[in-house]
Amino acid sequence: MTIVSASRRTDIPAFFGDWFMNRLSAGYCLVANPFNRSQVRRVSLAAEDVDAVVFWTKNPAPFLHHVLELEKQRLRYYFQYTLNDYPKALEPGLSPVEDRIEAFRALSNIIGSRRVVWRYDPIIPTGVTDFEAHRNRFKSLAKVLSGHTRRVVVSLVDRYRKTLRRLARLEKEGLRVHWEMLEGPCVDRLLEDLASIAGECGLEMRACSEPRDFSGLGIPPGACIDADLITDLFGIATTHVKDRGQRPRCGCVESRDIGAVDTCGHGCPYCYATNDPDRALLRLRDHDPSASALDGKPVRS
Repeated sequence: MTIVSASRRTDIPAFFGDWFMNRLSAGYCLVANPFNRSQVRRVSLAAEDVDAVVFWTKNPAPFLHHVLELEKQRLRYYFQYTLNDYPKALEPGLSPVEDRIEAFRALSNIIGSRRVVWRYDPIIPTGVTDFEAHRNRFKSLAKVLSGHTRRVVVSLVDRYRKTLRRLARLEKEGLRVHWEMLEGPCVDRLLEDLASIAGECGLEMRACSEPRDFSGLGIPPGACIDADLITDLFGIATTHVKDRGQRPRCGCVESRDIGAVDTCGHGCPYCYATNDPDRALLRLRDHDPSASALDGKPVRS
């Protein structure tokens, strides 16, 4: 038995829902190693082989009709739903925030509030999105999502070389990242305020892969691939082995990711999973929903 991640590398519900449902019917998919494409793994999607599927998305609207079908099957799953309210420059490929709120609420109405985890991340302080703006936007979102989720996950933007390069290009639009703010006491005050707002809206807050422990602010470390949550949701025991392929502070347990890098069409400059947004758009254009692998490259059966 295994946990399937769908996917840290791309947004399957937004762009590849038909492919996922086809592979679910087939009972497996093929996944190439992102660092060595000659290494191809077959991942079973048969119900008897899967503990649970964790979907990651910023826009499940195209997938909602499939969710209705999944509810008729034996598949166990929940969603990690990233919902920010950023300027278009930071999330250029996303629909208006009002539409994404509506999709969040619609998804929750289908599968229940416990199975939709809200991700407010990453927190990026800029001249346009300063900490006061984050307080206001978070409070607005928390109010409209109250009752439609039970948990919110936060993280601070990471300094990957590719994201540093892409974010630096936004300075001419007034979106210079104030990295220094992430290291001073004001970030603690922000997180403490966000945790207080979350509590007022009936949400528990967790931190994702942060090098510092914010438990003293009421924000314990969390896990996206969460064995305890899977047990609570579905009444099954699953692996508690830490995923060694993730960052040291990541609390996720082992899973099999079935996505492919450079396939997401959202184009967010802060994304750690996309190396080349233009290549991602080309691969998205050429996607074959009937292929055994999401990006259509592996051929082993």
